[in-house]
Amino acid sequence: MSTITSKDGTKIYYKDWGKGPVVTFSHGWPLNADAWDGQMLFLAQNGFRVVAHDRRGHGRSSQASSGNDMNGYADDLAAVIEALDIKDATLVGHSTGGGEVARYIGRHGTKRVAKAVLIAANTLPRIFPMLTTAAGTITPSRVFVIGAGVAGLQAIATARRLGAVASAYDLRPAAKEQVQSLGGRFVELPIEAKDAQDERGYGRAQDETFYAHQRELLGRVVAESDVVITAAVIPGKKSPVLVTGEMVHRMAPGSVIFDLASERGGNCELTRRGETVVEHGVSIIGAINLASGVPYHASQMYARNVTAFLLHLVKDNQLQLNLQDEIFRETLITRDGEIVNERVREFFALPGLASVSSQEKA
Repeated sequence: MSTITSKDGTKIYYKDWGKGPVVTFSHGWPLNADAWDGQMLFLAQNGFRVVAHDRRGHGRSSQASSGNDMNGYADDLAAVIEALDIKDATLVGHSTGGGEVARYIGRHGTKRVAKAVLIAANTLPRIFPMLTTAAGTITPSRVFVIGAGVAGLQAIATARRLGAVASAYDLRPAAKEQVQSLGGRFVELPIEAKDAQDERGYGRAQDETFYAHQRELLGRVVAESDVVITAAVIPGKKSPVLVTGEMVHRMAPGSVIFDLASERGGNCELTRRGETVVEHGVSIIGAINLASGVPYHASQMYARNVTAFLLHLVKDNQLQLNLQDEIFRETLITRDGEIVNERVREFFALPGLASVSSQEKA
């Protein structure tokens, strides 16, 4: 029997199945790991490592004279995670297990936790995975991601880990294979974008006629979804409105929209920057600066990017002003007292310039 000892000496029984990205389960009633056997087996067979434990005083865990409260339960979860040296875990909590997960994050931080669709999953009044119980079968939640860039693809992967049915749409045809590689369904619309992506792979802004037709076609998919995550961001541009108020009205009460584009105006017409609002019974999350919720890894990744950038620009203690280098050229803002960056000039409504490389050759 596998057990760990919590900090007050209580023996906590746990199950640890499979290999791969880690998912931990915290449960409501009944308070033992067996309640998750069906979901654990499914995930373990599909490339995940899954962990669940019996709550103290229940199942095979020992009874403690104290610590039978949410703080104690959160500390037991932390003891299991730390004893097994789990990192980048997706924490799944059902019923009172949701409180246990929230209390764990509050008491022990997020350095061992992966963030993605967890906020939406916590807001949705439904269970994400399919469950077969004596009371019948619960169908999985349906998550629809609009914009399959880096953030959108992470959302798809996390939704799948939590057991939801994930689908996605992106105006770039190349995104289809990426979505399908993560087990998501790619939603294809009978509409074609002109110059869908730039040379760097980012989506290009389209005209309002395109967006109007796009909204019309997306309406049915949005209405059928339990969670909609919008991540359609155009670099240097205001985010296009892809989900209208009328589309929100057609969604089932209790549904959730997480607008990852809220800092640039939002992909949902009803998004309020930095706020969570309820419209027509639908929760619309307009959270900003999500990276601040995971400061440890956000700072770590930012530092790595800055370090790699500086090491690329500086060789033998000398700054390399190589205008033929794409990284240097595209990050150069001013030269000889003039703004030379195309996107910055566009932001300030300045006329276009010949490319920096052309100037250099001249």
